[in-house]
Amino acid sequence: MRSIALSPEFRQESLRRMSEEELDVLVIGGGVVGAGSALDAATRGLRVGLVEARDFASGTSSRSSKLMHGGLRYLEMLDFRLVAEALKERGLMLLKLAPHLVHPVPFIYPLKHRGWERLYAGSGVALYDAMARAAGPTGVPLHRHLTRRGARKLVPSLRKDALVGALQYYDAQVDDARHTMFLARTAAAYGADVASRTRVTALVREGERVTGAVVRDLESGEELTIRARQVLNATGVWTDETQELGGQRGQFHVRASKGIHLVVPKDRIRSESGLILRTEKSVLFVIPWGRHWIIGTTDTDWTLDKSHPAASEADIDYLLHHVNEVLETPLTRADVEGVYAGLRPLLEGESEATSKLSREHAVGHPAPGLVVVAGGKYTTYRVMAKDAVDEAVFGLAAHFDRRIPESATEDVPLLGAEGYQALWNGRHVLARRHGLHEVWIEHLLKRYGSLVHEVLALVDERPDLGGALAGAPDYLRAEVVYAASHEGARHLDDVLTRRTRISIETFDRGVGVVDEVAALVAEVLGWSEDQTRLEVEHYRKRVAAELESQQMPDDATADAARLGAADVVPLS
Repeated sequence: MRSIALSPEFRQESLRRMSEEELDVLVIGGGVVGAGSALDAATRGLRVGLVEARDFASGTSSRSSKLMHGGLRYLEMLDFRLVAEALKERGLMLLKLAPHLVHPVPFIYPLKHRGWERLYAGSGVALYDAMARAAGPTGVPLHRHLTRRGARKLVPSLRKDALVGALQYYDAQVDDARHTMFLARTAAAYGADVASRTRVTALVREGERVTGAVVRDLESGEELTIRARQVLNATGVWTDETQELGGQRGQFHVRASKGIHLVVPKDRIRSESGLILRTEKSVLFVIPWGRHWIIGTTDTDWTLDKSHPAASEADIDYLLHHVNEVLETPLTRADVEGVYAGLRPLLEGESEATSKLSREHAVGHPAPGLVVVAGGKYTTYRVMAKDAVDEAVFGLAAHFDRRIPESATEDVPLLGAEGYQALWNGRHVLARRHGLHEVWIEHLLKRYGSLVHEVLALVDERPDLGGALAGAPDYLRAEVVYAASHEGARHLDDVLTRRTRISIETFDRGVGVVDEVAALVAEVLGWSEDQTRLEVEHYRKRVAAELESQQMPDDATADAARLGAADVVPLS
């Protein structure tokens, strides 16, 4: 499979083709389900377009707990089908589809009661492992039981009185934003037209049938009409709003649940393993993340601005309170490097508690030519995409004199997966050949897989790009250039928040590196001095607004503070 760059030129050519040639399927929404649907449809041989109003994964799909997991807590809810489905997907991601992006991660579950709890929790984790193996190769070790001493040897930061013993089990983690971008890029490699910063303003109808969409190129202001035999709405928490563009009520509704996460430096918690803790409402994860920990999440109803959900002081205090219950040295607000908030798209239920709403997904066909997919969880995106495209294919049958193939994505690795293991084995050779330390090669392989050659080619051509960013030394300068030239990044937010994680991995939230990054991106995207200045000012204002929102006592005041910074590209 040839690599396709999501370059500015590719975006323009995609928009031109989509406006001139009728598509089989137009996918609205560049989150994980939308990008996954575009890949599924493209690999069936269909003519596909994917449009996203902001950046790929700019909503929920960049703000998860960064886990590819079966959902251990769903076993307690007796949702065996969902867990089995997710565990199968976890194995596929680890071993075949995205081994460069998805990696095993261990977790310790502290036991607080003697006897019955070890039997109860141990049985659950044993079932979890058994279900994973029944689904196929897992790519992770089996769980094990630990004494209190054994657990504290792995996690010295645990308070002695916080546990009587423990269980250790494995799941997997992923950089969700990069994974979603790779899905979109892989779809493009299989022939899909892909364009971010392209907002759907109306659905086109002929009688009752939806026959396409009117879109606005937010970069140029140009309005285009895209004709499609089937339109697939995969807009997550915006599902209801997108359905309203077609002038009909939906078959189901989506409710937004806010989850926030904190990022703290690795040295604040001495541990060789992640943690999973019970709270009165759900579970709390402490997740290894490079030189950091991610702590989350909350689960509260959200009815305010969906584009920029805000974390309040109460949210942050909630997480710190619960994690500090088991730590010898408590964390404080001063330890928090980054905070991010996301919205789960939950299918509307009767319960008032969002943690009880369904994580199942649903697919509907509310009007001829229109398919809607909603709900679900990140790990099962591929199944959701398959089901949505299956529904679209049903509507396409009359237009084809041949049988449209079944989904092929179970056997379609993402770009960068092919040859990854061989390159990992020979990482010392790459390091010697390109004059970089082996640690940098490992870093790049886990972010780009076999596409590492494209990044290293930039370094070979311009040795200055082989140096670390002065204000964010965990990333090379070449990665910023590559984000703009190959990964569809159009603005500083895209680079600092999603192609890299600088915005949550530095105490200054990326402000100290923004000028350096802007200069590198400006070279690729051809920004003028005024545009570069505007991008820098916008990013600084966005960080200031987020920091202010995190000092606010509740959702309403936090939302108002966050909305103090406008988008660099307005959606209207």
